[in-house]
Parts: sequence; structure tokens; C-alpha cells
Amino acid sequence: MMPDEEPSLNIPSLLTLAVVSFFVIRWFLNRDEPGAGGSRSRGNGVDPAQVAQISQMFPQLGIRDIAWDLQRNGGNVAATTERILIGRGLEVPPPSFQPQINLPTGTTAPPPPTSATAPKPNAQDLISRYNLSSKVTGESAETASTESKNAWSQNKDERQRLLQKRRDDMILAARKRMMQKVVETDQ
Repeated sequence: MMPDEEPSLNIPSLLTLAVVSFFVIRWFLNRDEPGAGGSRSRGNGVDPAQVAQISQMFPQLGIRDIAWDLQRNGGNVAATTERILIGRGLEVPPPSFQPQINLPTGTTAPPPPTSATAPKPNAQDLISRYNLSSKVTGESAETASTESKNAWSQNKDERQRLLQKRRDDMILAARKRMMQKVVETDQ
């Protein structure tokens, strides 16, 4: 009968235990520190400058989506940008993801318009902008000009007048085509 041997710890076992313990303790201590581990911090630690940078390049994307993708890929702006450019898009973040990102006021994109057909309050149509309302009601856009259209005058005022007339004719012709298109679609 053999006597029961007690397990003994030898030097390689002690060294292995020490190294593993060192890395486990280091991981636990660094995990809870804010900003530890560079850009790979845990939680909602996303660099607002990176989010602002991508938001400026792609204003159609939501800040929350950008922050989620940056958090998932460790803050790699190049990977997020490449994902957007190749058309893969960004994944929708889970409802529990609420980043605390305060973008600088100068980098926020303007909110999208509520309606695509709603004109801007200060926008003018070309007819009123270039005072062509008298030509719309009085003349046709296709009236033939008695002046030579191919001639290029040496007089600066004459060139200016000819170019303005061509611009007016182009605007009136475009308006006429648009009105014809509207009539055709209504029929």
C-alpha cells in the first residue's frame, strides 16, 4: 500500500499562477476606470470628436447609430466610414444603448425639412427673381430674336444684354416645358 502523497507546488506551477493572476487583476482594475484602454473603453465611452467627424461627413446618419458602430468596432473611424461608403450601412443600436454624447454646436447638422415640397420661406421663383412676369403674360418665350445669336460683340454692355436675354429666354422656355408637363399629367 502506497502512502497518500500530498500535492506539492513546484516552481513552474507557481510562475503560471502568478502570471495568470497578474493579468486577471489587471483586467479587473482597468475595466472599471473611465477612459482606460484607449478608445476601447467599456460602456458608452465613445469619443464625441469621432462621432462629430463622421456626422459631418454623413449628415443623413443618426448620431446614435454612429456612436453604436464606433463602440462596436473599438472607435475605429476608418472602419465605420468604409462600412458606410461600401453601402453596408450601420446596424440599428439596441434600445438600451443611450450614448451621452454632446456634440459641439457648430457641428450639428440642420434638421431635415418636414416636407420635400415645402419651399423655403425666403425662396423666390425665377420669374419674380429676374422680373420676368411681364414677359410671361405678354410674350412667348419662343419669339425669334432679330439679333444674331452667334455674334459675339466687342462691347461689354452689349454682351451683358445678350447674355441676360438668353438667360431670360432659357427661364421662360423651361417654365413653358414645366407647364406643358403639368397639363399632360393632369389629363
